[in-house]
Amino acid sequence: MDVKAYFQKIRSVEQSLGQGDAIVVSLDTNDGGRAGRAMELSRELAAKMIVDGRVRMASAEEAERHRAETKGEREEWAARSSSPREHFLIDIAERKSAKGKR
Repeated sequence: MDVKAYFQKIRSVEQSLGQGDAIVVSLDTNDGGRAGRAMELSRELAAKMIVDGRVRMASAEEAERHRAETKGEREEWAARSSSPREHFLIDIAERKSAKGKR
């Protein structure tokens, strides 16, 4: 394996990905990788995994579906975790400040 050519290929793929993170879809691999799982990766990691044959670039439809799913999951997580935790932290801060004033 020509290491210099390998890294040149990675840099070439990375430049072709454009700016920002890349949405890729996994491929079947000999070491147990399962095909069809979409994920968002940094350009550097996406380029390396494309060259290694572990992922492929997601189509426009796959990318849009992945963005919609992750947006929904993030909103759901934020709705479940934000308000009780914020209230709890504010309550602790208020109690600490009240103790200091005594």
